[in-house]
Amino acid sequence: MVQSKAADVATYLAELPADRREALTRLRELCLRELTGFTEAMAYGMPVYERDGVGEIGFASQKQYISFYLLRSDVRDAFADRLASHDMGKGCLRFRKDVDFDLVRDLLRATASGEGAVIC
Repeated sequence: MVQSKAADVATYLAELPADRREALTRLRELCLRELTGFTEAMAYGMPVYERDGVGEIGFASQKQYISFYLLRSDVRDAFADRLASHDMGKGCLRFRKDVDFDLVRDLLRATASGEGAVIC
């Protein structure tokens, strides 16, 4: 699944194959717990978490990996050492095997703790 036409995140998760649903459900739970003051929405066919109408975090089930979109450049820069060993694009962290939930939690906390420029 690259882009979903699901109207909400619960429907998006229900559409996923069972082997991906567990990890993405856990990502959602982390986002909801750590991103207080953010709004959960669907954009670009995937779950996103917005503050003041601007998406700062997103995730998706891709064909070969789970993508975690970290759209704040200041957070990405602050975690450069921890992200260096991961498959990372401009704003997309790709988990081809297991999701590093500890890293994701720390990225979410850093995102929630302040405001910064969104890279996309």
